[in-house]
Amino acid sequence: MGLFQEFREFAVRGNVIDLAVGIIIGAAFNGIVKSLVDQVIMPPIGLAMGGVDFSELQWVLKPEDPATEAVELVAIQYGAFANTVLQFIIVAFVVFLLVKGVNNMRRKQAEEPQAVPPAPTPSETLLTEIRDLLKTRA
Repeated sequence: MGLFQEFREFAVRGNVIDLAVGIIIGAAFNGIVKSLVDQVIMPPIGLAMGGVDFSELQWVLKPEDPATEAVELVAIQYGAFANTVLQFIIVAFVVFLLVKGVNNMRRKQAEEPQAVPPAPTPSETLLTEIRDLLKTRA
């Protein structure tokens, strides 16, 4: 089997396609959460804390020299880090809720009584009896 054939079989499997769809949706969801944190959640928190813009909070280790054109600022941007941590917490919580919901659905499916197989037809019963008689004679 050629390399291309093996790759095609691998790529067409349902799990790989599901994974690709999950990654694409996850990337889009990450953009939504980033916008939610940066533009919806953090501005009111900053306003409540006296008009602080969290994305601008930083510890300057080396300030810029106004005499040069090159960017020389060296800073620890803890405000942007706080935004990123909040984004992670939101995504982790949503994933937790998603996994919890899937696990609950699986538990409910496992608890449901399994369908009872239908009773054999008269001809199946007769064939089973014939098979059993032939087994005892052999």
